[in-house]
Amino acid sequence: MNKPFLLHINTALNDAYVGISQGDTILGTASNDSPFDHASFLQPAIKQLCEDKQISLAQIDAVTVVNGPGSYTGLRVGLSAAKGICYAMNKPLICINTLEWLAKNICDSTFDLICPMIDARRMEVYTAAYDRALNCILEPTTLVLNEESFQGLLSNHAIAFIGNGSIKWKSIVHHSNAIFPASYSGIGEQKNLSLYKWESQQFDNLADAEPFYIKDFYSPMLYTKKQ
Repeated sequence: MNKPFLLHINTALNDAYVGISQGDTILGTASNDSPFDHASFLQPAIKQLCEDKQISLAQIDAVTVVNGPGSYTGLRVGLSAAKGICYAMNKPLICINTLEWLAKNICDSTFDLICPMIDARRMEVYTAAYDRALNCILEPTTLVLNEESFQGLLSNHAIAFIGNGSIKWKSIVHHSNAIFPASYSGIGEQKNLSLYKWESQQFDNLADAEPFYIKDFYSPMLYTKKQ
């Protein structure tokens, strides 16, 4: 089987990147650490990356995108770009869940469960739980953290809590089975998850694909008290 060329897009969180891989090899990446600039960063970065690596979009076998949960604006930017390329070039789309992408970084560790957390304002997080084979134990959900959160799981499992939402959880949890290892997910994790989906032909329908927000969009402007 030929090694597929995959174009990877991730604008779900504060740090964004694009990259191209062929099989297990990452050929090149470009990144942006300003969340307000993801939209202006994305298309020029893809164009420059293709030029630098002398790869045309026509050579790409599929486009992969980290599709949520995460920043509402970032998710829309990333998926719109991915779908646009797929439509124009008649390529398949592969969507990757942000929480699974975060968990992939330490799924080979000795922890019983991995619980990625994404900050969702105040004490709320987007979260899920996976075992070491990345089987989903707790489906992606929103959760308002308190001292009783995860008590059932923590009583029997050593759980690795990762992601930017785990910082506020660390400040209130007092259980020896709650562990907070260093963890960073990037294009390598996206490439590995995408390759699995490519090989098993798990493609997303272009017409139906939408950002995975988990909860409805919130804007303070919509909830301003009337004078």
